[in-house]
Amino acid sequence: MDRDDFDRRTAPHRHELLVHCYRMLGSIHDAEDLVQETLLRAWRAADTYDEQRASMRTWLYRIATNACLTALKGRSRRALPSGLVAAADDAQAAIEPTGDVPWLQPFPTDPAVAAAAKGSLRLALVAAMQYLPARQRAVLVLRDVLDWPAADVAAALDTTPASVNSALQRARARLAEVDLEEEDVNEPTDGEIRTVVEDYVRAFEAADIEALSRLLAERVVLEMPPAPLWFVGRDAYAEFMARVYSMRGPAWRMVVTQANDQPAVGAYALADDGRFRAHSLQVFAVGRAGITHNVTFFDQGLFAYFGLPLDLE
Repeated sequence: MDRDDFDRRTAPHRHELLVHCYRMLGSIHDAEDLVQETLLRAWRAADTYDEQRASMRTWLYRIATNACLTALKGRSRRALPSGLVAAADDAQAAIEPTGDVPWLQPFPTDPAVAAAAKGSLRLALVAAMQYLPARQRAVLVLRDVLDWPAADVAAALDTTPASVNSALQRARARLAEVDLEEEDVNEPTDGEIRTVVEDYVRAFEAADIEALSRLLAERVVLEMPPAPLWFVGRDAYAEFMARVYSMRGPAWRMVVTQANDQPAVGAYALADDGRFRAHSLQVFAVGRAGITHNVTFFDQGLFAYFGLPLDLE
């Protein structure tokens, strides 16, 4: 195929390849790089592609999976603070970002494909998957998320179906050890979640800590990469928010978005010039008892991925 034909035939698969690489790597930056690497490898091997043996989609997934496995060699897993250190018992603990940890990143939700993701992009699950060896991670994604037969996974990874099934059992057993309680299927309806987030935005912008607290589950978790710092409990959350308002002032703006098939907001703090500057991207898990988890990413470079401006009037 010529280049125009190659681009035309690969274009419909690029977003799902990006999602696939993100599941494997836990980083949208790295996932973008790996999609480009996948397409480069595919183009170089285009004259070997046989559509009688595999669809274009399957062929690209095979290349992408192996590109991810290569990229993961020698790399540390991406993590959230709760996976590295114990919860802080002092809401006044120093906020000291560290750049030497490969932090997990959020992924912008595409409403058109959210249903097909089957919950496999939830932050808690992606974080848990980072504990798996790379090949187990690949097997889990290909078998449980993409529903590939064991024989197809074996062909993609140059192994046997028996080895694939063994790796899948080990991966499932490892994930079963991880507390994914917030992923309980008995979650609120979309409308109920939307109401909670809207109420949270109003309370946050009003610097109303009491109203914020009413929206939180008793054992809510708040964590803040790239600072290795996290808190558990409604009281600790409220005390930390009082600290935030005392440090950054009570004037804020919030823009609602979605990340990892979960509700999220871009938070903007009032700057000295009177404009609201990008501060953090907050990703929520919401249960029947209220907000159970807030991962607050202090990386303004993420805003562009979510179509969010860096400042507001």
